[in-house]
Amino acid sequence: MATKLKVLFLCTGNSCRSQMAEGWARHLKGDLIDAYSAGIKTHGLNPNAVNVMAEAGVDISGQRSKLVDELKDVRFDYVVTVCGHAHEHCPVFPGQAKVVHVGFDDPPQLAKSARTEDEALGHYRRVRDEIRAFVAQLPGNLPPR
Repeated sequence: MATKLKVLFLCTGNSCRSQMAEGWARHLKGDLIDAYSAGIKTHGLNPNAVNVMAEAGVDISGQRSKLVDELKDVRFDYVVTVCGHAHEHCPVFPGQAKVVHVGFDDPPQLAKSARTEDEALGHYRRVRDEIRAFVAQLPGNLPPR
């Protein structure tokens, strides 16, 4: 049996985008990928992210916001930065981890200007679906190690 790829989804606060990516990777690619998520900081698990993922049939409510330092002993194959800030401040990882940047809009930031709750959740749903489309193509859309 082939060893699963260890993939870290990294974002600034590990509250939304990286959590969704980890959830999708576990749900869609659990047979190929050992998925993790972390942040440069921790902002707690975003309840709107939990809700829109549940709408899509993926339960991320048991995940937690964690610092990247908590995973320093994991030998990742890939580190996928899902926001520009995390990509710019991505720490160095031991071993052969290949850093790949795939930026997604920030739903909590976009939701601040929403006029209604449904409009706000629309931002979360759109980004959720964009992340799903990216994860569905893994590992084929990652560069060779």
